[in-house]
Amino acid sequence: MNFLTIIAVAVCVLAPSAYCESSTVEWCFHDPKCSDSTWSTIAALYCNGTRQSPINIVSANATENQNLTEFTFEGYGNKSALATIENTGDTVKVNFYTGVKISGGGLSESYDTLQAHLHWGNGTAAPGSEHTVDGKRFPMELHIVNIKSSYNRNTTLAVKDSEGLAALGFFIEELTGVDDQPASWKTLTSYLSNISNAGDNKTMAEDISLDDLLSGVNRANYYRYLGSLTTPVCNEAVVWTVFKEPIKVSKNLIDLFSTSMYIKNSTSLMVNVYRSIQPSQPVSTQPKASSSTKSGYSLALMTFALMMARY
Repeated sequence: MNFLTIIAVAVCVLAPSAYCESSTVEWCFHDPKCSDSTWSTIAALYCNGTRQSPINIVSANATENQNLTEFTFEGYGNKSALATIENTGDTVKVNFYTGVKISGGGLSESYDTLQAHLHWGNGTAAPGSEHTVDGKRFPMELHIVNIKSSYNRNTTLAVKDSEGLAALGFFIEELTGVDDQPASWKTLTSYLSNISNAGDNKTMAEDISLDDLLSGVNRANYYRYLGSLTTPVCNEAVVWTVFKEPIKVSKNLIDLFSTSMYIKNSTSLMVNVYRSIQPSQPVSTQPKASSSTKSGYSLALMTFALMMARY
């Protein structure tokens, strides 16, 4: 049996009592007694709420929002920003040093980047992204978790704010080719052999950056909705950004996560570590370029070409 125990901090903040101060929520992905089908009962305050994550994003239903501008990523190119990598018993998590943050992207203020973690199924054969798009589930999903800078990394305050956290979701799909690419993911997965068991952690060398891991992704195109954490206690405090373009990673590297990581207090491999789809939420995205804008751009190019032809 694999019980992953967390202190239900948010519950205690909102309903303090002597009992609450010592209470815990036992949850897991693998055992029917504590899997996500039970979370709405064992962590009822939020996990059965009205804006839960993840969701299936129906692309045709996403409304246009001109405020969804490009992000500014600070420290994402810093190869010394990744501090440690660990096996938490239910995922692989990377912790960051201070100085990494995001702003723009329609967010109300800057957000400090705290950590990144992954969700997966069972290799490329059994996809395990949390979000889906038009019903499609990807092999893996990377979540980068950020907190409002004004909270000075105090997550207790952040989870009381409906937009206290900002999560960046990146799909990961199989790269079809003969080489193990990109090199950054080969470097990242090289740490997995050192963190096979729950509780294992490893200090990371200054060899990759977040920009390296996100290479090839157009970060100007994304979906936006208000949701929750995807594990108990499922606080509804997250501004979700799900990027449209996936990260491309070779099959053998994707498969490493489901063949080399073990869950807590068990000899079972860590597979299918994702929450099932929750009821839909309103989703927005960037406006499409209007036909008049495209026509004007094309006309300008033709005019320029004619002028150049005279010389």
